[in-house]
Amino acid sequence: MLYRRFGRTELQMPVFSCGGMRYQYKWQDVPRNQVPSDNQANLEATIRRSFELGIYHIETARGYGSSEMQLGQILPKLPREKLISQTKIVPMADPKAFRETFERSLNYLKLDYVDLLGLHGINNEETLENAIRCLEVVRKLQDQGKVRSVGFSTHGSTEIIVKAIETNQFDYVNLHWYYINQQNWNAIKAANAHDMGVFIISPSNKGGNLYDPPKRLVDLCAPLSPIVFNNLFCLSHPEVHTLSVGAARPSDFDEHLKTLELLDQADEILPPILEKLEQAAIERLGADWVKRWQIGLPTVDQTPGRLNLHTVLWLRNLAIAYDLVDYAKMRYNLLGQADHWFPGARINQIDIEALRPCLAASPFADRIPELLRETHQLLGGEAVKRLSQQ
Repeated sequence: MLYRRFGRTELQMPVFSCGGMRYQYKWQDVPRNQVPSDNQANLEATIRRSFELGIYHIETARGYGSSEMQLGQILPKLPREKLISQTKIVPMADPKAFRETFERSLNYLKLDYVDLLGLHGINNEETLENAIRCLEVVRKLQDQGKVRSVGFSTHGSTEIIVKAIETNQFDYVNLHWYYINQQNWNAIKAANAHDMGVFIISPSNKGGNLYDPPKRLVDLCAPLSPIVFNNLFCLSHPEVHTLSVGAARPSDFDEHLKTLELLDQADEILPPILEKLEQAAIERLGADWVKRWQIGLPTVDQTPGRLNLHTVLWLRNLAIAYDLVDYAKMRYNLLGQADHWFPGARINQIDIEALRPCLAASPFADRIPELLRETHQLLGGEAVKRLSQQ
């Protein structure tokens, strides 16, 4: 395993982390005796495999249902000096409730302290304000030795992420950034400027459902698999410190491990693949669109009906350029169902013609209304809920 300094936490972080939202039994708390023995055995085997590989960072959240409780049956059996434990708690308007929730997490994990505590979901101004309000509690927990370092996770805009980083109150950040979604690069640079650790959320899942890629993407990423290509793309940037592997079983680490021996050759391996991917997008979308489609788009809050215009057009691009139709459908039909985690309406929920005035700054203002109608025909389907709501 390879390790990188995780910013000012001074932890030596493995370049892969073991994320804890795919191997648990339920997305709700359940009594320990209701967890099937085979599910618990699989979870423990996955964690032991993670440790065998040198992936000592085990990451979970209070919002991941039975994950913390189930991890509490295995984490105390591991060498504490190696374990890098992380849980995440949603920031709350009531700091006392936040403190009580943290104590519940620590009790479930059966640890004396967590190495990393994340404020879970700083996605907008309200959640940022709540997070700042909860920091007084976090500092007391640090003084008591129950928390080593504090960070935050986010599905928010780059603007809100940078605003949180600029408070200089956090030691690390969990955020989205990978080949198909490079919007948050300025946030990563800001985090580096503040010597923060950078953890990439779900690069294989949110990065395109790369566990089950379409043939076109497989061919474009050859000779690498899409998973290895995406890992190599991310880790070829030293500003990135670790990628989450949402392992559901011990064997889920195997494909990711192929990345390690290639890191020294990234400068040779990546350019031809990147060129193929760019040319494939131009072939199907047109060079002008590929280069300029993002210019002048209004934000969700600036758009009548709160259409998430950037995300909708981005998903259209992925579906057409790379045949990532299933991924695009899944994400598109989550719009309007996930509150601030994935905000904005779907196209059928708004008046397309009412958009025209706010498209004035786009070089494609005349085309976008019809593209939106085509996109809903391509991607529209039954509304999808977040995993934690299922």
